[in-house]
Amino acid sequence: MGIKAVIFDLDGVICSTDEIHYRAWRAIADEEGIPFSRKDNERLRGVSRMASLEIILEKAKRPYSPEEKEALAEKKNQIYVEGLSSIGPSDIDPGARKALDYLGEHGLKKAIGSSSKNTKRILGRLGIADEFDVIVDGNDIKRSKPDPEVFALAADRLGLPHGECLVVEDAVAGIESARSAGCLAFAIKDARKCPLKDYEGENAGDIVPLLEEENR
Repeated sequence: MGIKAVIFDLDGVICSTDEIHYRAWRAIADEEGIPFSRKDNERLRGVSRMASLEIILEKAKRPYSPEEKEALAEKKNQIYVEGLSSIGPSDIDPGARKALDYLGEHGLKKAIGSSSKNTKRILGRLGIADEFDVIVDGNDIKRSKPDPEVFALAADRLGLPHGECLVVEDAVAGIESARSAGCLAFAIKDARKCPLKDYEGENAGDIVPLLEEENR
């Protein structure tokens, strides 16, 4: 069998905290008098906190010092973390739950590869942190997607050749990251626009038919 493990992005794949992110960034933008719309928010998908801030500040009327940027990023994170108190096990995407159950039943390895520094906090709120063999997040990496670091590190920690790992991503930057790392890439949602994808589906649960085919 070619696929020995699945590496999941977190936000938009296992669960969705998009609205919490949007509200937090919107609060920062409003406070600073910077225009910020839901369309602008789409550019932040799969991007690190500081890189997201840089995108928002493109519309700022003045330059910001490194210290000011750090303060704004920290304030955004505080607002975001407060918002996370509203999520729980019921927020796990049904397709992701189906995929995790299948992997567990068939002895395949599971990992998380996320740019978020709040990954373990979110997995804890969802009650599924113990289900993963490996968790790589924003605290482990120096370069965010589309750099391959996050998925390359996850595959390495799984102890598998990168080509035997299937990455599930909902962002174009994530697919680019996975392919650059030498992993297979399964695109859902917006990521399906990326020509680099190997497979695609509506949600993470759609990897199950693919894995069943591999098991035959």
